[in-house]
Amino acid sequence: MSISISYKSSPLLASRTPVWRSKFVVAVTAVAFITLIVRAFYIQVGNNNFFQKQGAVRFARTLEIPANRGRILDRNGFILASSVPSSSIYAVAEDIELNDIQKNRLTRLLNIKKDGLNKSKGKGFIWLKRQVDESVAREVASMGLKGIYSQKEYRREYPGGQAVAHVVGFNNVEDKGQEGVELAFDEVLQGVNGFRRVIKDRMGRVVEVLGETIEPRDGKDLQLSIDSNIQFFAFQKLKEAVEINKAKAGSVVVIDAQTGEVLALTNYPSFYPMKREKLTGEQLRNRAVTDTFEPGSVIKPFTIALALETGRLKPESKIDTGNGRFTITGASISDTHANGILSVQEVIEKSSNIGTAKIALQLKPDEMWDFFTQSGFGQKPQIKFPGVVSGRLRPAKTWRPIEQATMSYGYGLSASLFQMVRSYTVFSNNGEIIPLTLLKSSTPAHGIQVLSSKTAKQIRTMLQMAAGPQGTGARAQTIGYSVGGKSGTAYKQIGKGYGTPGNRKYRGWFVGMAPIENPRIVVGVMIDEPSGGQYYGGVVAAPVFSEVVQQTLRAMNIQPDLNFKPEIIADLVQESS
Repeated sequence: MSISISYKSSPLLASRTPVWRSKFVVAVTAVAFITLIVRAFYIQVGNNNFFQKQGAVRFARTLEIPANRGRILDRNGFILASSVPSSSIYAVAEDIELNDIQKNRLTRLLNIKKDGLNKSKGKGFIWLKRQVDESVAREVASMGLKGIYSQKEYRREYPGGQAVAHVVGFNNVEDKGQEGVELAFDEVLQGVNGFRRVIKDRMGRVVEVLGETIEPRDGKDLQLSIDSNIQFFAFQKLKEAVEINKAKAGSVVVIDAQTGEVLALTNYPSFYPMKREKLTGEQLRNRAVTDTFEPGSVIKPFTIALALETGRLKPESKIDTGNGRFTITGASISDTHANGILSVQEVIEKSSNIGTAKIALQLKPDEMWDFFTQSGFGQKPQIKFPGVVSGRLRPAKTWRPIEQATMSYGYGLSASLFQMVRSYTVFSNNGEIIPLTLLKSSTPAHGIQVLSSKTAKQIRTMLQMAAGPQGTGARAQTIGYSVGGKSGTAYKQIGKGYGTPGNRKYRGWFVGMAPIENPRIVVGVMIDEPSGGQYYGGVVAAPVFSEVVQQTLRAMNIQPDLNFKPEIIADLVQESS
């Protein structure tokens, strides 16, 4: 049975629709379309810059492409500092969507406090951890955390460790030099970073590169004059000497006497450049160039050299040192022994304060000041290195007779070990003081002639005597090589004086050269505040000099000039200072 329905009979269809209603619907639709067109025009044309800027703020990023910092090499190509790829983790506050489990895992991975992550709220960008290991960066990336990103950087590594720390220095986390060569040659090493503009999605993935990528320009490598073999050996021997003598600190400087190249410059205590969390000022100080102190007997050869150069004395001239005490304007000068009459040569050999003072009083203060100045005292060494100091040398017009006398044997002026080593090039280079350099060089250095070749040679003979069996530096003798040098022991100032006899502190020095006829190296050793029972420079510093000289000359392939083992006397020969 079928039922037929007549739609025509429906009252709804039968009713007539008002004309205004259809017109209204058409009008509303038209207005809606016009509104959309106007809005689209406003967004796409009228206010396009604003919306593009808002999109860029949310998704566009400028990615810096770091330049690879130049390497620092020793003279043989051994790497002293280099940069290795690393990653740094950062957060963008408005993108962060982390639950508690993700936060806990992230803070453990990065070894940061959880509240440090919470502090990123409200900030656009914040570093979470700089220069993490690549394994950590990969694990963070694998977590797919929203708002957590990584950026490629470079981390500086120092294979030489604490042995070369004071030379190479270190960088900060921004890869800028802070100390040593890293600071001195920062502009050469650092290079120029590149960059590129990209659009990232909410997961931090790059989906589009905007514009042209500017490639980085890597820094230049720097080759130093330092010889790692000599540097490591000198550091080890210095460390042993400081520990054996229960000293506060020590320094060693080794230079090539012909080119002026610094072959070794080391201090103890030192530090590890990559582990600076607990670094102290005592470890950080590059004592060889920053610390100045009264040099004591090490300066005596300069006083004697001036007397010989001016013709006032000859090496065989006699000086009466009396019974070991000498008074000048009410002040007393003493020797450790009553030496009686000594030749000028023996004044150096026995390190007589009285003999040196009597020689100095035959000179004019202006003459001494001029010669000391020409020899580098009171002058800042012209070397590109941070912390280099000038020491102190007062104007000659202020010297009283007693001050002129004490300056002649190393009290009343100050110098660094670096200055002292450079000053001895006057004797090693036949009267010419030469500039020093930390960069590798193959050409002889040219300096300033301050002494005649004859006088320089005479002083070398005296220095050889001072380092001989009857001298105060007998322990400086070296197997196979002739050496010459001068030991020194100076009181350290305690307040305004030098302390009482039972409460004094000392510095022991030894500066010398080898082989003595045609010196190839000059070596300086300083031991600060030895307290193990011995404090004379000829005892605490000379043995280090001996070992460093022998190792250095062998490393330089210098043929031995002696065919016998030097006979070092067993009894200690004490020095005056």
